Amino acid sequence: MDLQKIILDTVQDPDYSPLIPAHLLEEIRISTNQAIEEKDFWRALSSLEKSFDVAFTKKGKVSSSANMGIFKGTFSASSRGAFGFVTVDDKEFFIPPSFTKGAIYSDTVAIKRIDMSSKYYGKGNEAEIVAIVERGITTLTGVVTLYGRGDFRIATLTPDNERIHLKVTIPRNRLGGAQTGDKVLCRITKYPEGQFDDALGEVLLCLGGKDTLEANYKGILHSHGIATVFPDQVLAQAEEVSQEKISTQGRLDLRDKIIFTIDSYEAKDLDDAISIERTENGYILGVHIADVSHYVTQNSPLDKEAIARGTSVYFTDKVVPMLPKALSNGICSLNEGEDRLTLSAFMTLDSQGNILSTQLAESVIRSRVKGIYFELNDILEKSTESEFYKKYESLMTDFSLMLELYNILKKKSEKKGAMDLESEEAKITLDEKGHPIDIIKRERGVTERLIEQFMLCANEGVATFLHSASIPCVYRVHDEPDREKIDAFALFARNLGVDVSPLRTKNTVTPSQLSAVLESAKENEVSSIVSSVLLRSLMKARYSSIHKSHFGLNTECYCHFTSPIRRYPDLTVHRIVKALLKGQITDKNIGAYERLADLSAQLSTDNEIRAVSAEREIEDLYMCVYMEDKIGEELDCIITSVNSFGFFARTENLCQGLVSIESLGHGFIHDRDNHILARGKEAYRLGMSVKVRVKDVDISLRQVNFELVTGRKNRVVKSVDYPRKPKHQSKKHRRR
Repeated sequence: MDLQKIILDTVQDPDYSPLIPAHLLEEIRISTNQAIEEKDFWRALSSLEKSFDVAFTKKGKVSSSANMGIFKGTFSASSRGAFGFVTVDDKEFFIPPSFTKGAIYSDTVAIKRIDMSSKYYGKGNEAEIVAIVERGITTLTGVVTLYGRGDFRIATLTPDNERIHLKVTIPRNRLGGAQTGDKVLCRITKYPEGQFDDALGEVLLCLGGKDTLEANYKGILHSHGIATVFPDQVLAQAEEVSQEKISTQGRLDLRDKIIFTIDSYEAKDLDDAISIERTENGYILGVHIADVSHYVTQNSPLDKEAIARGTSVYFTDKVVPMLPKALSNGICSLNEGEDRLTLSAFMTLDSQGNILSTQLAESVIRSRVKGIYFELNDILEKSTESEFYKKYESLMTDFSLMLELYNILKKKSEKKGAMDLESEEAKITLDEKGHPIDIIKRERGVTERLIEQFMLCANEGVATFLHSASIPCVYRVHDEPDREKIDAFALFARNLGVDVSPLRTKNTVTPSQLSAVLESAKENEVSSIVSSVLLRSLMKARYSSIHKSHFGLNTECYCHFTSPIRRYPDLTVHRIVKALLKGQITDKNIGAYERLADLSAQLSTDNEIRAVSAEREIEDLYMCVYMEDKIGEELDCIITSVNSFGFFARTENLCQGLVSIESLGHGFIHDRDNHILARGKEAYRLGMSVKVRVKDVDISLRQVNFELVTGRKNRVVKSVDYPRKPKHQSKKHRRR
């Protein structure tokens, strides 16, 4: 019996009124029908108080901390100052300087709102940290600097993560052989007791020189906890289960159907295949997903490793898979001409692309061909003249029908206002030594978009199926944006000449309204910048066991079902679907599936954030190494971000660098709402075209520094007058 959970559930019940401990214990004894020892009760209650889950009123009664105005959340420090933010249940609180209580990035903290009399009080979302509940960082990477000689030699560590404002001192006997300029993995042995105290640490691993690609690569992996090696027990189990023979017993045999995969040329973990049929009134779209849950059984060593990783991580030069290759590239990959176990979703759609019903079945398929995006795109462009036409000739009737359905789904998506944010990805080419030699924009063709639409359809169909049956699910949810952030976005977009009239309403903003603004941005040739700013204004998508709509897609039910090889929430959804199909979910055990969905949602959201951060940092690292060879060159760029310390400008091939405010000269003021640095009539803003020179590159910080090329008139993509501040904005609002 989890006594802490029982106490917490009791005090958080909406009908609960604070009770003295003795009365609370008696109520729990009655509700659980358990003879709970008083000492066990007090031990659990004390633990909950220390973790700020419960609190005592002035009269000594037990209440939830939230009812006492104390909330728990994760602290996110700013990169250029001592202030930060704490997110509590999707609500963001601003933590001003001097109110952080020494918290560092990713600490779990307890907060309370700042008193209205404080000079920092503004919108009511200001708070102060009252306690650090749990440290989020136990190890970190950084660069060592040694001071002194002999017995007096000590070292300091400069953390790689600029959001970790922590001074770390390393004693001489804890250096592990590290020298000045080495990048190391360090463990915190003592945290600072005050805001201005130093932490103590010890070197666990010396990674190499701070300016080397190898040391920085290792540093990123360690700092994000990305494990590249599987435990022997996990590898052994993967090899064992992968030897199992494929059987059609109890499964739908689809091996004679035209089913095939479409993916990139490099992909080896093929977890989705498609099929199609025409009906009298529409189509039946088949999406066949690798049945990973057949091989990765719950609570097995494979499963524990998978949930710890949460997702496969895709780097420039390698993939760190969620599952061992014996599964991800082997028995679970839907390889051409090989029998594979799958979980199939059949969506029956009408002629307008509406999902009429979804049927799910355990199945066996044999993919006819490994379709490649660029090959099929080439066929769409050249038809029978394409060099790849013969490879796909036997599939062209089905592929043509797929294109027909894709166009219907695309039109339907546009009609309902699903947002199509323009995101640009870089493709980095390495030489045989792993050195970046070229960077280009990754293009998305019709075939990539077709697969995307079909996977969206399957995910929506499965989520709707489970929700309609009142069965637990790991939903992919996207909350409505904050109106204030959308108003700030509208002000910025309007000053670029974009039509923002659809947003001139006091009602809740809709995806259709934002889609109309994005369409106007395309017409004004500022789509990339406007999409980027809008993305920052929206809430982040996440996983949840509680049903909510997906704002960006404008759909009521959505989950991730189509990639169980590389995403753990998909694997959880598969387990729930298969249990439902086998009649294993009952009123008595449905709670276990609810807890499974809840745990998977929480861990998967955290692991996704960790993986995305690591992927971006590795990409930034390779871009820095690439730009080292460009020092002194002049490049045309577009300003992509404006901050109080300068602006970032991006080259055509998506490499980004900083033009510091110091390099611009004195007198520039940052207008946060309009994304502008201005000094009189001279201004630099988002979307502006500038000529820069590559000044220097810091590999360790993964930062490229630019300087403006003088004697050249820089211009805005769409010329707009520098906007004045709206009169209604207070100084405090503008400052923040």
